[in-house]
Order: sequence, then C-alpha cells, then structure tokens
Amino acid sequence: MSGIPHDHYEPKTGFEKWLHERLPIVALAYDTLMIPTPKNLNWWWIWGIVLAFCLVMQIVTGVILVMHYVPHVDLAFASVEHIMRDVNGGHMLRYIHANGASLFFFAVYIHIFRGLFYGSYKAPREVTWIIGMLIYLAMMATGFLGYVLPWGQMSFWGATVITGLFGAIPFIGESLQAWLLGGPAVDQAALNRFFSLHYLLPFIIAALVAVHIWAFHSTGNNNPAGVEVRRGSKAEAEKDTLPFWPYFVIKDLFALAVILLLFFAVVGFMPNFLGEPDNYIEANPLATPAHIVPEWYFLPFYAILRAFTADVWVVKAASFLSGGIIDAKFFGVIAMFGAIIVMALVPWLDTSRVRSGKYRPMFKWWFRLLIIDFIVLMWCGSQPPQGIAPTLSLIGAAYWFAYFLVILPILGVLEKPRAIPATIEEDFVAHYPDAAE
Repeated sequence: MSGIPHDHYEPKTGFEKWLHERLPIVALAYDTLMIPTPKNLNWWWIWGIVLAFCLVMQIVTGVILVMHYVPHVDLAFASVEHIMRDVNGGHMLRYIHANGASLFFFAVYIHIFRGLFYGSYKAPREVTWIIGMLIYLAMMATGFLGYVLPWGQMSFWGATVITGLFGAIPFIGESLQAWLLGGPAVDQAALNRFFSLHYLLPFIIAALVAVHIWAFHSTGNNNPAGVEVRRGSKAEAEKDTLPFWPYFVIKDLFALAVILLLFFAVVGFMPNFLGEPDNYIEANPLATPAHIVPEWYFLPFYAILRAFTADVWVVKAASFLSGGIIDAKFFGVIAMFGAIIVMALVPWLDTSRVRSGKYRPMFKWWFRLLIIDFIVLMWCGSQPPQGIAPTLSLIGAAYWFAYFLVILPILGVLEKPRAIPATIEEDFVAHYPDAAE
C-alpha cells in the first residue's frame, strides 16, 4: 500500500484477529478506503469511479445478454432482435450495454487527457501509466469485438475492414489474418472467436484495473499541483492529505449520480443516437455499405489510418526506402498503432522537470491544440474520404505525432515554468483561503 504515513487497520475482536492472520481482506479494504489522498484533488479526478462503475455495469449486463445471444451467422441478428422484443427488459439491457460502452470510452478519454495535462505519467508513476494504456488497448479490442456480435451490416463490414489491416503486414499478413478469422473470410469461425474473446477480455480488464489501482496506491495519487505528499512524518502527511473515506468517496458518488442521470436520459430517450442505422440491417456479404464507419470512439485513429494515402510524400519515401514492402495500407496501420504507442511512451518523451501543466504556460497552448486536434480527427474519421476530410486528417495526424515526438521534448528544454507550490497544503490554501488554520 502507499508509503505515505497513516493509520493502518488493527483487528480488535477475536474473530477479526483470526481472519486477519489467515486472510487480511478487511485490512486491504480499510487501507484502500482510508488511504491518504491529496486534499487538492479537483473535479477532473472523479472519472475513476465512473470507469469502475462502467466496468461492472458492462460485465453484469453483458453476462445477462449472453444468456439470450446465439453466436451463429444465421441466428445472431435474430437473437439480438429476440432480446429487444421478447426478453423482459431486454431492450433496456441492450441499450444500457451499448451506450455503456460509449460512456466507458468518454470517461477513459477524459481520464487519459487529464493524466496528460497534469503529468500523471511522470516518475514514479510510469508503470501506472503503462498499465492504464494496456487497459485502454484491451477496451478498444473489446469494443470492436462487441460491435461485430449483432451481425448487422456495419458489424460485418467493419470486421472485414479491420481484420483486413492485418493482411497488410508484409510476408505474414495473409496467414495472420486467416489465423485470426479461422478461415479466409469473416464467417462462422470468426464470429465464434469474436464472441469468445468479447466475453473473456472484460475479466482481463478487471484484473488490469486491480493492478492499476494497486500501482497508484503504492506510489500515491498525483494531484493538480504535481507535488508529492510530504512523507517525513504522519503529522506532515496529514497536512497534505485527507482520508479517501468519507471525503472523496462522497464527492465521487455525487459526481457519479449526476453523470448517471445524464446517461440514463440518453438510454431512455435517445438510445440509438450514437448507433449506425446500417447495423439494423442483417449482415449481407454481397452488399457493401456506401460508407463503412466504426463507433465514434475509434474515429480519431481511423482517421489517422486513412490519412496516409499512396500520394503522401512520407508514404512514398517509406515505400522507396523499404523496396516497396511498406505500402500505403501498411503505413496507415503503422501510423494508427503508432498513435497509441506514442501516448504510452509519453513518460520518456516529456522532458520537463515540472509535472503539472498548470505551471507550464507554453505547454497549455500546445495541449489545447492537441484536444482540438483529437476532436477534428474524430470528425474526419466519420466522413467519407473525400473533400476536405483527407487533408484535415493528414494535418491532424501530423500534429498528433509532432506533439508527442517533437513538441514535448523541445518544450522541456525551452519553456520557463511558473513557480510551483512547495507543498500540497500551500496549493490547497491558495485555492481555499478559509481552510487555512
């Protein structure tokens, strides 16, 4: 648990002592709830509980939906309609599950960008950040696999396009694609695989989340000021922290209640707002949709995938230097996965000595541009590859990589940060003068 000095659980009754010697689960729960937490955490720190709730909600609703779903190419679409029409509360369960995925990704994107702004990836929290990125990758895989299961038009053709990306890998691509699909095309074997993995991955995510929580409890939580809790003595630590229970638990539960109010308003009144109409048409391998588009949370990286066409100079250069091995399709695959990899490497790409973006004036402007860039890429990914969208996608992709690979390393050298507070208590008092003793 955290190295911050604080009171630990002490068993009192005979039963508590007996249990503690054999399975210290009460001590684990106590130390988790009572862990000293930086007192200056703001509202950007409430998304952790939203993510935890979403994970539980997705697993529970998913397990119930599986009881009625049939993973067969001839029956999958009909089984989803059966859930919607004939199962008691089935339509609500499916809408909660489908829109729950959107809430899950919405919360994780805020969680990631909050970490990027406040430097939550900096030492000693690099491992915590890497585990978080692994959770994000597992979420992306789970979301994609789940989108295939209804076996609608967009499910089928989305699976065809995405699995086709593996076929672009030189030398091993076709074999790898056939191995993933269980055959030459998206069919029964592929649906079996996708269904099995979609059911399995959430439990792997749950295990990674437990390690993620353990990791930041070991290092202590980051905070808006980006300074560490004083660890010299318990009295000093108490000036910088408050117990997680009840202060932050109540705050998080209030925020969760507000977010769930909005979430269930969407589920109740506009449950198909984020869905694709084509996915309510049964999959037909002989009829290709006019515009194949993934779910909204994949759109920025889908835009990066499509941005690098054969006429882009960097693709031409890569093709020439590789002797034609790297073509536009393979380059797009590299760019798409590379866009995620550079986020994972940010602890080593950011050279600034100051952790929090609050005290980095130049950084703030570049970071705001990154958020705008992400939104623009999301729009580009939703558009057909024509008009201004391809140009904006290329510009957006270029800025995404430039931010992580060029701007962050240079800013750490050139930027002159503002003075940071000496302690968390100092930052807290500056925001809440009435709280000063």
